Amino acid sequence: MFGRAPKPIRVEIAGHTDLGRTRDHNEDCFLLADLTQRETWQAPGARTHDVGERGALLVVADGMGGAAAGEVASQMATESIYAHLANTWMAERDGRAERFALRLREAVESANTRIHAHAAAHPEARGMGTTATAAGVLGDHVYLTQIGDSRAYLVRNGRAIQLTKDQSLTQRLVEAGEMTEEAAAQSDRKNIILQALGPDAKVKVDLTFQELRRDDVLVLCSDGLSGQVKKEEIADAVARHPDLAHACERLIALANERGGPDNITVIIARFDGEGLRPVEGAAEAGHQVYPLIDTEMSTEPVPVYRGSPPPRSAAQLSRARLAALLVVAAAALVAWYLFRDP
Repeated sequence: MFGRAPKPIRVEIAGHTDLGRTRDHNEDCFLLADLTQRETWQAPGARTHDVGERGALLVVADGMGGAAAGEVASQMATESIYAHLANTWMAERDGRAERFALRLREAVESANTRIHAHAAAHPEARGMGTTATAAGVLGDHVYLTQIGDSRAYLVRNGRAIQLTKDQSLTQRLVEAGEMTEEAAAQSDRKNIILQALGPDAKVKVDLTFQELRRDDVLVLCSDGLSGQVKKEEIADAVARHPDLAHACERLIALANERGGPDNITVIIARFDGEGLRPVEGAAEAGHQVYPLIDTEMSTEPVPVYRGSPPPRSAAQLSRARLAALLVVAAAALVAWYLFRDP
């Protein structure tokens, strides 16, 4: 199922980031890498290359924190994820997809450790953090790691499908049946995320996968884009602008036309080549958890938010305290009876 494609696969990739209309500095960051050639780039514009035996990497990070801490966190995240893969996956003798997926997840965890340690050592950076959506392409599959609410979409047959799930309060409310997707998109709580790289010593990485087909387009973006531009508009921009650099610019322009309330970052990658199966008869795309074999290494999605328990009245609290005292007294009486002198 996860075998490496023996025939060539070509990928054209473009990325771009923008300040937006209201922020005074850009805390977003992206990184693109050809892992086989050990080349990285962060400049706008499109590049085309064959997906080599070590694959490709695409990362979008959206920083947060006081002063320039968010900018530092997002840059550290992209650099750390690539560096970990360079030190582990590049030297890996076992080239199976399972090892690639594991190394990708490890890379995100390593980035969290580095950012958390930096914040602990620099009081002025306390509270720094960043979202991170990282896509690793190996053969005819893409493997996705998710922290926070940046997103990955797959555009196939003119339709955009969201591959990642936001680690956000509103997403958990939707999953718990307490809110509709439409209401979540309009909620004033939609920017409350449940995880980020940096604030906590450990993170739970959502690791998913998707088989790629010929002419598939992968789109990664920060919430500065997804919060203003609908997925149907993303699919339309990709269809109308074959030049991927122009498609990135058009999507960013759309977000800015709607106020540009946040930094905006987008990566678009188009896949082609004989190494990919045609799209005809393709299975439905979507969020699919990657099944790592070792249960101790399996991905652990963020728990579903189920709401806070209802507050208890003073009378209820008094009854609860009385019940606790009675239990303690009963236990003491039993102990006295069992251990008293005959």
